[in-house]
Amino acid sequence: MDDTKLLIGGEWVSPPSAATFVTTDPADGTELAVCVEAGATEVDAAVAAARAALADPAWRDLPPAARARMLWRLADLLEEHCAELAEIESRDNGMPVGDARAFGVPAAAEHLRYFAGWCTKIEGAVAPVAFPDTLHYTRREPVGVCALIVPWNGPLLQACWKLAPALACGNTVILKPAEQTPLSALRLGELVREAGLPDGVVNILTGGPATGRLLVEHDGVDKVSFTGSTEVGRQIVRASAGNLKRLTLELGGKAPSIITDDVDLDAAVQGNVAGAMFNSGQVCAAFARLYVHRRRLDEFTEKFAAAAAAMPLGRGMDAGTRLGPLISEAHLARVDGYVRTAIDEGGEVVTGGQRAGGALAAGSFYEPTVVTGVTDDMTLAREEVFGPVVPIMPFDDYDEVVERSNALEYGLAASIWTQDLSTAHRLAARIRAGAIFINMLHVPDVAAPWGGFKASGWGREMGRYALDAYTEVKGVWTHLLDRADTTGREN
Repeated sequence: MDDTKLLIGGEWVSPPSAATFVTTDPADGTELAVCVEAGATEVDAAVAAARAALADPAWRDLPPAARARMLWRLADLLEEHCAELAEIESRDNGMPVGDARAFGVPAAAEHLRYFAGWCTKIEGAVAPVAFPDTLHYTRREPVGVCALIVPWNGPLLQACWKLAPALACGNTVILKPAEQTPLSALRLGELVREAGLPDGVVNILTGGPATGRLLVEHDGVDKVSFTGSTEVGRQIVRASAGNLKRLTLELGGKAPSIITDDVDLDAAVQGNVAGAMFNSGQVCAAFARLYVHRRRLDEFTEKFAAAAAAMPLGRGMDAGTRLGPLISEAHLARVDGYVRTAIDEGGEVVTGGQRAGGALAAGSFYEPTVVTGVTDDMTLAREEVFGPVVPIMPFDDYDEVVERSNALEYGLAASIWTQDLSTAHRLAARIRAGAIFINMLHVPDVAAPWGGFKASGWGREMGRYALDAYTEVKGVWTHLLDRADTTGREN
């Protein structure tokens, strides 16, 4: 892997005039690599390469089964290099290496295998139209050149969950990882070449928001798939208007978790600590506001705070680490700002509430934090923190908690913890969110749809729903002539 180069048209190129940026280890701030900041020239070149590959018979006319074998081969390569890729993720992102090795890399491979299976099953249909003697059928065809813009909180996995359906449907892509975590995407580019995909089918550009903006505005890009903040999602909608790009947007979240009075309290504490603190809370579907029935509030809060405080912080590469660092010093300052605001607005910090000191002082580590005394109008209850900071709030009845859960602009995910399945399913039907998790963690599966309601996004990824995101439907009409129409003689 050469971190000072870009993958364009099947070749690693190093633009002599391009700017560069440094990616660092959030555990101690040390430099990991110097990467290229792709500009207009590099974006134009990548788009041209992707468009050429889209029209090249080597990809355009490749049998679906052969395309499937390439995706399967790429999945095998990810698994063969699992330990290496997990270490890259841990050093660049800060996540515990055990999580990357046990979940992140295998899940990325599973996305590739799942969509390899769809390559041979992307079908059209015949519709019985009203016109007599007319055959109508549909074809699913690639959207075209797809810009895949990936966030920093799960770089390799989210790259593959966009890449896999895009390639399965016959598109070509330009992958832009987040500037904070570019290294796993660059290693993925090497494995893409080893898997035998034709030149230009996958291009990789590193860079920051300016690079992403160039891709979104480019008339040679037919689709953008973006995961990130709601505000940036709104900017993409505006910037994509030039050629009316197809968009898939997975945006912000503020997932409520509802803990009922009949709950298995210990199971709910364990599940909610994991759901709120996984990857140091840097997860779009993290349990970000806990609504606990008032009859169980004190006991739940006491146990939850004790369990959160006991979670070991450490470098992602250290054995036993449960919480790694936040992605950067800037993000740590933002997270801490939310805690300071919560205190100013009347909240009480039960545990945590500050950056970690001692041996971890040089890194961007923040203590797992629990805040009580929070009301729905306070900043901590309304805005996405994206860190290990959780407000715990009481509720008294289900109508009330549904209304409060639905009050925000977000609707990505929600969680319900109860031993009464009637209650669970009634609540699930009323909560406005794209995924509801009952008595379980917020772990999406490649076979199930993923995406949000309201300001949490447009469209769905994963499962058969991703085929809609990466194909256009074409209708073909044929009037069935009789012989008299063509020869002038009766049949």
